[in-house]
Amino acid sequence: MPEGTVNVRYMVHDVDAAVEFYTKHFGFTVGTHAPPAFADVFRGNLRLLLSGPSSSAGRPMPDGAKPGPGGWNRVEFVVNDIEAEAERLRAEGVSFRNDIVTGPGGKQILLEDPSGNPVELFHPAGE
Repeated sequence: MPEGTVNVRYMVHDVDAAVEFYTKHFGFTVGTHAPPAFADVFRGNLRLLLSGPSSSAGRPMPDGAKPGPGGWNRVEFVVNDIEAEAERLRAEGVSFRNDIVTGPGGKQILLEDPSGNPVELFHPAGE
């Protein structure tokens, strides 16, 4: 693994659907592709580990809780034109959780991958 690589794991329902989503909409390239259990995709220094229900990361915890997709932790992609990016992704059929919101740090919007994992588009204030 190259130094400086950041690894983020997402639990997904369908490894192939997740690989297609991240490569098609965000320009990731495929590393390992071992469906239905696992794949990893790369974009710059980001390695996104896509773990299906049959992966080792999907095994139940000692208390019986099962890891699953969704939640609120997310990867964030900084964009130059958030309105244009949101429009492009909507036209490509991507599902959004909300509309663009503006705060002191900039603008953001949340979309979902095919398993319901959130992805944030962010445009910093003043840029």
